[in-house]
This record gives sequence, C-alpha cells and structure tokens, in this order.
Amino acid sequence: MKFSENWLRSLVDPPLSAHALGHVLTMAGLEVETIEPAAPAFDQVVVAEVVSVQKHPDADYLHICQINTGSAINKELLQIVCGAANVCAGVKVPCALAGARLPGGDIRQTRIRGVNSAGMLCSARELGLEEAADGVLLLPPDAPVGMDFRRFYELEDNVFTLKLTPNRGDCLGLAGVAREVAAITSAKLTPLEIRPITAQINETLAIQMDAPDACPLYCGRVVRSICPDVSSPQWMVRRLERSGLRAINVVVDITNYVMLETGQPLHAFDLTKIYGEIAGSIHVRYARSGENLRLLNGENVVLQPDMLVIADEVKVLALAGIMGGDDSSVEHSTTDLFLEGAFFNPGVIAGKSFSLGVSSDSAYRFERGVDFSVTRAAMERATGLLLDICGGKAGPITEIKGGLPPRDPIRLRSSRAYRVLGIDLGETRIAELLRRLQLVFSATGDNFDVTPPAYRFDLAIEEDLIEELARIYGYDSIPPAVPRAEMRILPEPETHKTLPQLRRIMTGREYQEVINYAFIDSMWEHELIGNKKPVPLANPLSNQLAVMRSSLLGGLMSNLQFNLNRKQTRMRLFEVGCCFDHQGDMFAQHEKLAGLCYGDALAEQWGLPARAVDFFDVKADIEALFWPEALHVLTGNHPAFHPGKSAEIRVGNKIAGYLGELHPRLRQKLGLANSVVLFELETDVLTARALPKTREISKYPPVRRDIAVVVPENVSVQAMLDCMHGEKLPIISDISFFDVYRGKGVGSSKKSLAFRMLLQDTEKTLTDVEADEAITKLIGVLERQFGAVLRN
Repeated sequence: MKFSENWLRSLVDPPLSAHALGHVLTMAGLEVETIEPAAPAFDQVVVAEVVSVQKHPDADYLHICQINTGSAINKELLQIVCGAANVCAGVKVPCALAGARLPGGDIRQTRIRGVNSAGMLCSARELGLEEAADGVLLLPPDAPVGMDFRRFYELEDNVFTLKLTPNRGDCLGLAGVAREVAAITSAKLTPLEIRPITAQINETLAIQMDAPDACPLYCGRVVRSICPDVSSPQWMVRRLERSGLRAINVVVDITNYVMLETGQPLHAFDLTKIYGEIAGSIHVRYARSGENLRLLNGENVVLQPDMLVIADEVKVLALAGIMGGDDSSVEHSTTDLFLEGAFFNPGVIAGKSFSLGVSSDSAYRFERGVDFSVTRAAMERATGLLLDICGGKAGPITEIKGGLPPRDPIRLRSSRAYRVLGIDLGETRIAELLRRLQLVFSATGDNFDVTPPAYRFDLAIEEDLIEELARIYGYDSIPPAVPRAEMRILPEPETHKTLPQLRRIMTGREYQEVINYAFIDSMWEHELIGNKKPVPLANPLSNQLAVMRSSLLGGLMSNLQFNLNRKQTRMRLFEVGCCFDHQGDMFAQHEKLAGLCYGDALAEQWGLPARAVDFFDVKADIEALFWPEALHVLTGNHPAFHPGKSAEIRVGNKIAGYLGELHPRLRQKLGLANSVVLFELETDVLTARALPKTREISKYPPVRRDIAVVVPENVSVQAMLDCMHGEKLPIISDISFFDVYRGKGVGSSKKSLAFRMLLQDTEKTLTDVEADEAITKLIGVLERQFGAVLRN
C-alpha cells in the first residue's frame, strides 16, 4: 500500500515528522517499509511559458526558444536552446534557471552551436520524476507562470509504503490509514465529505443475483452523456502516480482514485457494450462450463465453475472481484457508463487470481474483505467526481442486498485485559481507547460489549480487542516486567537415561551431532532400508526431500557425502531424531539414535600407527552408551550392512538396534574409498536401565584363573559367556573373553578361546581347592553344551 503523505495529511495531520509518523505506525502494527521523497532535490526551477520558437541556424534538431519566466525584476524573455521535439509556442513547461541544481548536475549560462542559452527546459526524467521521457514536461494551460515548480507540482511530499499483514485489509484505503493515525496519535480526523447524488435520469439496469452467498451486496448505476475528451485533473494524477498507479483515462482514473481513497474497488462498464443496454440485465453468477473471457490485460482465461462472474444476458463481462473484461471496457470515446460496486465473499475470491496467474488491486482487497458499509458511499463519491470532471447525468443507484457478514458483539473484560497485558488500564482508559478506535460498545461494570465495525474482519474474539488496546495504548508504554518463577531441580530417575546424557557420552567419544530434515530422498529409503513404500509428502520442498524418513541412516550418509566433497577424511557423526512409517491406515513415529564412523580410528598423531575404524571400535562406543546394562551382540541381517559384518544388538529379550559396515554394493555405488561403520538404536530401549543395587565389597583378595578351550568354529563367544553366567556360582565375580587363536595345534574348523575368571568371596580368602572346584564346574558346562576341550 503506497500513498502520498500530503494526501494523508489532508485527512489527519498529527504534529509529527514523516519519520516519526512512520515509527508510530510501525509500532502500532502497520509496518512502514519505506519513506521516500516524491522527487529528488532540485531548486530554481519555475513554471515558464514558451513565447516563440525558431529553428537553430546551425543544427537540424535544436530550437531557439524565447521563454517567459514571470520574473518581476527582469521582465525580459530568456533565450534557451532546446532539442525537444514537442516544444512549441504557447506551452507551459518547467524551466531550470541559470544556477539551478538538478539531480543530473548544475545549470549555467552557455553557448550551444554559437547561440547563448540561459537555462534549460526540463523533461520529467531530468527532474527525477520518471526514468524515461519523450520531450519536455508539458504543464496544464492554467499553470501560473513564475511559480516555483516544486510548489506547483506539490513535490514537497513523501511516499509511504506500508507492508500490511493479511488481516488489515481495512488499511488498504487512505480513509482506513487516516482512521488508524487518528486513533494512534489522538489527532483530529477530517472524514471524507461524500454527498449523495440526486438522480437526473430514471434509467436503471436490472440486476439478477444468482449467487447471493458469494455476493451479498451489489450496487449499480447508469451514467449517461459524459464528456470523453476531458483529462484527469493533475491533483488526481499525482496522487495516483504516488500510489503506484498510472493514469489511463478519466473514468478508470476516478474508479482507481476512489478505491485508493475508500478501499472499495469499483468498476465501470461501457453501457453500449452490455446486451440490450438498459433493457437488458446484469447477472452475478458462477461461470458455466466452456465459458472464457478476455481480460483487460489482454489475457484469455478459461473460466472454472467455482469462479464468480458478472455477465449480461449473452456473455461474461467481468471476472468478479478480480478484473473486467476487454469486450465491455471503457474507452476514450465512451459516453455512457454502468458503474458497479459490490461486496464479494472473500472466500470466493481468494486464490482465483493466483490460479489464473493474474493479479489486480481489486482482488488484493476483496480477498482480505472490504468495508461493505461504504460500498454505496463509494459509488456516490465516484459519481460526484465523474459529474464534476466529465459532466453527464446519473441515474439512481440500484442496490441488491442479502445476508451480509454478521457483526456480533464481543465481550471484553478489563480483568482479562489485565491478565493478558500485565497492566491495569482501568475501565475509564479502556473506554477511551475504544472510542479512539471508533468502536461501538456498551459498558456494564468492568465488562464491555464491543460491536466490530464492518471494516474490521480481524476482530472476532476477546484477545483481538485486547491486542487493539495494547496497540493504541502503545507497546512502548507497557513497562517491562521481569518474570519470576520458582527454580526447582528437575527429577532425574535412576531407571531412565536422558537424551542429554546420551549426547554427552557421544560427544565425549569424539562424535559430532548433526540435525537433518525429517524428509529425505526416496533413494535412501529404497537402497539403505529396503523400504519400498515410505511415507510420502503431499507437497514436498523438492524431489530430493519427497518422503518421510523411516531411518536416520540416509541423513547420515548424505552428511558423509557432503563432508567428503569438502575434503574431510575422518568423520564420527550421530543424530537423535524421529522416524516415521506406516501402521495400518495410520502413521507411527519412533525416536532413534544413529551414528556413523568413517576414516581413521584415531585422529592423526604420532603415538600409534594409523588404522581404519572397524566394527569393534563402534561396538565399544555402543557399549559405553548402554553401560552398565549388558549387551548381547548377535549375528543379524540389515539391508544397509555387509552380510558378514552385520549384528543385531539386544538388551535382555528386546532388540535395541543394528550395527554393521556399509554393504559393498552401496559403497561401490557411492564411490567410497574406505569402509563405513553405522549403527542405529531405539531410544526407548537405550534410555531404560535397571535400578542400581548395592552389594558388599569384599575385603579379601581375588583369585584369577585363565582357561583356554577348543570349540567348533560355529560356536559363538556370547553363547559360551551366557552359559557360564547362567551357572550363577556365587564366588565367580567376573568372566571375560580375552583371546582367540586359530592355527597349528588346534585343528581345522576349530578355534581356541581364552577366558579370564575372577573369583572372590566376601567372607573369607578362597583356597586353591575352592577356586579349582568352581573352574572345573564351568569347564564341565562348556564340555556338555558346546563340546569344548580344555587346551593344555
């Protein structure tokens, strides 16, 4: 929304500078995006009259002009050499005198092809008013000679640009902005003076309302015998241009001007192009199948059945609320008009201009809702301007009114305002603020029943009114209050690990946390997870972010590629996030923790030789996450992992996740030089832990026994450990595996496994006999269960 500051101050003139006014508007919720001068700075430019013009003797395209500048001191004419093609005797033009400072440079007396020139006749481009111009700027014949051009053209002005939020459609007209300024600053508001026009002819055009819900109010008026040759007055043209609209013809300029002034879009049809003229009728209806329309901008559009149109008996005349049709448009020769003004349901207009790829100031306003209480007044205003400028005779207004949006009262409680704002405004101040907002209300005690006006569609609940009180009272006037709250240590149950604790463990083991989108490329779901039907997005940001992830591994692999492309050769990454999959007709969400390791096991250093990270390095990291819970790492299959280097992680009888190296097929496809070790864990299993229990610490020395047994190659160490722990011998405090041997002396398809046993009693020092007895029992279990043979 752009407008002239001078135009605004003709309605309300607060004692504030332009920038101060912009600040108070912004602080009240009407953001002022820019404040720009109407024209760049220049001086010593006056309105002048060209008295005579003769051809330059030494140049084909130059003229020697005698100029009357209206100087009271020196009444002699100035001689100025000019090259404009449109200069001729009798025209009024802006003249820059010698010594003038223009945006493009200073003007001085000079000689042009041997002829003295005492100034310059200016174009709009040379004065900084337009980017391009053909010839000098021609002024109206009644322009007073000698007047300062800046004063005549009202250039001591600023252009405000408001960046309005969609709920403030009431400020898409100068009357609405002026109303806001008056409410904010308490300045006197001068309302628009709109006089009713007495009908001079009895001609009307019948109106058929075929879609009353879409158009609950429609006004029309016939105007005949206007003078088509009249130009729009300069004051109107200037206001239009400073509002971002160009002058077209006097009728269109008047409807645009009234729209900018009141916020009510209007449209004028050439009456002779309506079928049957006054014997016909106007239909407000939805488009029919197969109908199309050539719009004013020259585009041909195919109308859809949900589009509201204005039509006569045989054809569509306009796309309601958006743009008129070219076949019924007003031209420079038009003398008879049908003027319309309406209120269209915002839901019917919204989105239609976007779907058609056209935009208009009318659609921008109707989509947000216009003030249906001024529709008739806007018609009167436009008619008055037409008759004053173009002459003619107006008929009566035909008005069809249906079910307009109800304006139900809203209960405002001063106690609620205090709770929301934190300040006690009091009933007297609240009543004053409501009056400044021109809101009609009745008060009962500390309750106010406020009826929203027709132009405020954004006022629907009590909180909307409280926001209005805060805006007009001034956000700067509300004292800041430091919130006070009791500080309590949050409980940290011993049976649950928190995510911050897990993050600290991971960062302590050199991992860096990443945060990825929950939607990824479907390729990762297919290749890594084997998920052929991931959860799709209805409106994805891009093809690479088209599905919801069912695993965190795809995002980590994207991070790996991103960092490899930037010459990073060692990575330890992890992520905590939600994953999504189908669960019948619904969707399920699971939280997981996943990690990725690539490159060397240790950062570059001198103490140890470099080696690549492997399965067991990452297994140790996972054990640190679960500690003190014991893990069971079993052979498992996962689509993303190497068939021979993939494991299922269990805690008790629950599957906690998977660990493995990236599948060779994927490694080759992605062109990775080194192996990638990945894991993914379920956080609900990871965060659960058993309640710690105390036990007596023995003061007696432990006894260590090491045994080596030969077993078949297919026997797993974990199964042997579980079997020995299952014996639950009370003096066995720890059993751990520490060596494996294959080769000479063991035999084919066999392996030698070495275990360390720690034995300790809390009541006495163990004897060799007691220790040997316990070890013998364990060896016996291994012999029976796995065919183990004690190795000497």
